[in-house]
Amino acid sequence: MMRQVYALLGRKDEPTDAVEEYCRYLGAALKADEIDLQIRRVPWEIHGWREALRGLRLQAIDWRDSWIFVQYTALGWSLRGFPFRFLRVLRMLKSAGAHVGIVFHDAEPYSSPRLVDRFRERAQRRVMRASLALAERAVFTVPLDHVSWFAKAPDAATFIPVGANLPFPETPVQRTKRAVLTIGVFSITGGERGARETQIILDAVKYATRKIGALRLSVFGRHAEIREAALRAGLREFQVDVSVEGVVSSELVVDRFASCDLLLFVRGGISSRRSSAIAGIAAGLPVIAYANAETAPPITEAGVLLTDPQHPQQLGEALVRILTDQALREQLAGRSRAAYQSYFSWSSIAAEYRKLLGVP
Repeated sequence: MMRQVYALLGRKDEPTDAVEEYCRYLGAALKADEIDLQIRRVPWEIHGWREALRGLRLQAIDWRDSWIFVQYTALGWSLRGFPFRFLRVLRMLKSAGAHVGIVFHDAEPYSSPRLVDRFRERAQRRVMRASLALAERAVFTVPLDHVSWFAKAPDAATFIPVGANLPFPETPVQRTKRAVLTIGVFSITGGERGARETQIILDAVKYATRKIGALRLSVFGRHAEIREAALRAGLREFQVDVSVEGVVSSELVVDRFASCDLLLFVRGGISSRRSSAIAGIAAGLPVIAYANAETAPPITEAGVLLTDPQHPQQLGEALVRILTDQALREQLAGRSRAAYQSYFSWSSIAAEYRKLLGVP
């Protein structure tokens, strides 16, 4: 008999919703363990908070004694990142007799030197601490000793990394052989950060091309198409075959990874909550990435070559090192394959949830 469990989400992100995809892939993996994970939403951005909470109250009548895993990101519960109503959601579920778990996809509050962002950071920290006190279980997507807002991990807290929100097989995909070595970049951040990331990519690829010669750059995923003109213009004078695609089907994304020789990840530091970086590991690729406060095992057990964001030339040097050394590429690829199967495959993640739910 299937055991019913629910994932409760807030506002839907567009054009792709990484949290919803996480829940769908997790749900598919849990079915093998006779656990049926159903996705529900509190669509406050459509109906307003009053009507959304009224709808939640009616749904929760049928959730007594069921596990509800509420998915937390600050922007999922507040348009401007002040998620105070998230606490009302948790209290409503508890009053209905549900077992409340929280999945902290945002393990840390947003930070910035701007005054309004300092207020936002304090608000998020306050909400996260209060919500942790209300939950029976809390899943963190980074190791607990790398969470800054509690000195000691509570008994309710568990670390479970995220997986790649893509249909990778349990054994990594086979490489597509190309005459020219290919650097992969999966998704670029929007806004000003995306412009900075684009320049970082250009600088690293230019450095590598000067040292190696002809290369191929494949950029695909969210916001890639916005940066196509800048990428092509920046590499016009270099021996680089540039391929840029925006959001494409999941199956095509897996194909794009199969044509790459490594993944260049510059969307902040790499960690076990960065599904776009874990996609490269799932593809069995070497990954070049920045290190930050969240960079820790098991992500460092994969074939990841870490660089310091304060020394930008290291990215180009890392590209040259991996692309010119086939034995190193194969060694790092092997580490990625092993880490994927041990930690980041959806079957491994589902097994951790099974333990969390006490399912033998």
